[in-house]
Amino acid sequence: MASSTTTDFHLPAEASVLEALPARSDRRRSIDPVSGRALEILGHAIDYLTDELGHGGGPAVADNPQIAAIQLLMGINRQIYMQCPEVRTFGERCRSLLRLGSA
Repeated sequence: MASSTTTDFHLPAEASVLEALPARSDRRRSIDPVSGRALEILGHAIDYLTDELGHGGGPAVADNPQIAAIQLLMGINRQIYMQCPEVRTFGERCRSLLRLGSA
């Protein structure tokens, strides 16, 4: 029996998922188990669709529905990842520790 879970993922209704993404961040993220599972499932779906496309799934043109599906899943994948909190850098943790010690 499948169980349903609720998540805090908010997808835009009208705007393109790719347009709704925040600016690029090279910071590591702290991924909770629910987000991690969603990213894993999306990754498998993206892999499956790209493999199908590579093995004769049709022409690789912009109006191909498989490419549109891959782009949509990639946008959702990135959105979930970007919603996870950033991990503080080593320098930020050290500065925070030093501020506490000098207070």
